Amino acid sequence: MRILLSTAYLPPVQYISKFLLPHPVRIENHENYQKQSYRNRCYIYGANGCQCLVIPVIKQGGENNAIAEVEIDYQYPWQKIHLRSIQSAYRNSPFYEFYADDFNEFFREKIPLLTDWNLNLLLYILKVLNIASTPVKTSIFEKNPGGTNDFRNAIHPKLQTALPDEKFKPVIYQQVFRDRYGFIPNLSIIDLIFNEGPQARELLFKTIN
Repeated sequence: MRILLSTAYLPPVQYISKFLLPHPVRIENHENYQKQSYRNRCYIYGANGCQCLVIPVIKQGGENNAIAEVEIDYQYPWQKIHLRSIQSAYRNSPFYEFYADDFNEFFREKIPLLTDWNLNLLLYILKVLNIASTPVKTSIFEKNPGGTNDFRNAIHPKLQTALPDEKFKPVIYQQVFRDRYGFIPNLSIIDLIFNEGPQARELLFKTIN
């Protein structure tokens, strides 16, 4: 059995929890790009509640843009905006300063392809969490892959689109603005890392049913 995930920008806790399961993980590299998904957006906990950060991409024309060919649009200063939003949201979290320097370096790089940008950040996150699983990009597209737990479209920011996941349950942890708006589950993994630091890995294991 293997696990199949879409590419994702600073993915949610649920996504990262799949790397703790005893199965090899594949990242889909041959599907068509899908907008309004985690492929180019993440959700953090800002001073006004849940905040969405979106990477602008360059459309090549038509609806069927191969995900492996989708380029990031750097004409818009999204890196500065995202970094400023993340700093504002987490600078008062217990472990932000511990990870900030390494994390900020990623937002100074201009990597052309969305999938490469996402993978670089993902590998860093797995390293921070001391997760040995190494994701591998798919070599072909399979609509209905056999012997696979397919989460490509199941893990989705739209609740009406996301599918039930019996292997995942949110675990409550400390959040900077929790006293204002309560606990918000399944945000970007950086929410868990900045708030819980070395305990993030243990809490991540607790999300697995």
